Amino acid sequence: MTTTDLITAPRPLLLADGRPAAAAWSLDPQVRHLNHGSFGAVPIVAQEVQDELRREMDRNPGVWFPHIATRVAATRIAIAEFLQVAVTDLALVPNASGGASVVYSSLPARPGGEILVTDHGYGAVSMGAERLARRWGGAVRTVHVPLGAGEDEAYDAVMDQAGDRAGLIVVDHITSATARRMPVERIGAEARRRGIPVLVDGAHVPGLLEAPLHGLDCDFWIGNIHKFGCAPRGSSVLVARSALRDELYPLIDSWGAKMPFPDRFDSQGTLDATGYLATPAALDFVEGTWGWRTARTYMRELADYAQHIVGAAFAELTGQDGPVDVGMPVDALRLVRLPDGLATTRLEADALRDRVARELGVAAAFTSFDGAGYLRLSTHVYNTAADYEYFAEHCVPVLGEWSRTATHGGKR
Repeated sequence: MTTTDLITAPRPLLLADGRPAAAAWSLDPQVRHLNHGSFGAVPIVAQEVQDELRREMDRNPGVWFPHIATRVAATRIAIAEFLQVAVTDLALVPNASGGASVVYSSLPARPGGEILVTDHGYGAVSMGAERLARRWGGAVRTVHVPLGAGEDEAYDAVMDQAGDRAGLIVVDHITSATARRMPVERIGAEARRRGIPVLVDGAHVPGLLEAPLHGLDCDFWIGNIHKFGCAPRGSSVLVARSALRDELYPLIDSWGAKMPFPDRFDSQGTLDATGYLATPAALDFVEGTWGWRTARTYMRELADYAQHIVGAAFAELTGQDGPVDVGMPVDALRLVRLPDGLATTRLEADALRDRVARELGVAAAFTSFDGAGYLRLSTHVYNTAADYEYFAEHCVPVLGEWSRTATHGGKR
């Protein structure tokens, strides 16, 4: 008996009244939702809190907006406690990419400097690095990290490219396209020794790692609470711990500009801050219903099972291994290799996502790395083993047929 033969489906999580966990969300029951990692999903209780906050805002904007900074500052306390970081280090931003843009727009100029990114990096964040490099009159150096690289190999790949001209290292905590961790703790420590600023993209991390910044030395860290934290969309953080944080300003100039970091981020004109204010309701719901530790364990065990059965279905179809070794795996996200001819580029992966949603009724994530296509599975508390069993039984054969059509030059 092999190790994979021992992988069994975890018992589904239930609400206190015995209903399935999915009953606490407003997700369309006619769709199989297998892509929590891209856009998250907001529990109904947090939606209701945000709706009431919006009604309050619209009933009397003249009272709401002059005092919004105080309310946002109070919310930062709850979010900082969840992430186990100092509230004085944490600013709220609309999304992780927005946090990266704050860093790029605020860093002191490094004429001719290089910015290091990896080929696992999120496209929008890497494009922002390219714009910064143009302003510096420098260049972006893209580091290749093999998909299956372990901690040592990944660390060496990045730091071997960090030469004297390196002005910034941008590295993912958990990669989006390839569902793996990077050795950010070691990279951050060595970069600090060399005097190179580091931006860690932790977009997927809040909710997956209990204390994501413990043992991590970096200048800037960004993370989306609206992914695995299930907060309303537009609720993210920018954590800054080094002296460079004094250079950080919101992308929108406001009356708080003269305040210190992070207070100057608490009020930005008439932006709708209700997503921030409703975030604690989402975090508290998961904690109060199951506990975050139980939720993480369930997500990990379900991801193991999902990768096993979906990977086995593809392996039976193609004769190739389905599950993928990503070197440094992470809870709740898994990769499965697609048949040849599918999702070989990012645009093809996006098109496949749309076709699967349209024709098969499944919300799933497809990615491309180094010319190969992958299904990126993600799990949350509302998912059950039946979701992935359905995909293995009903969707894998269809994808196999689409692959044969693509490989033989047919129209899709």
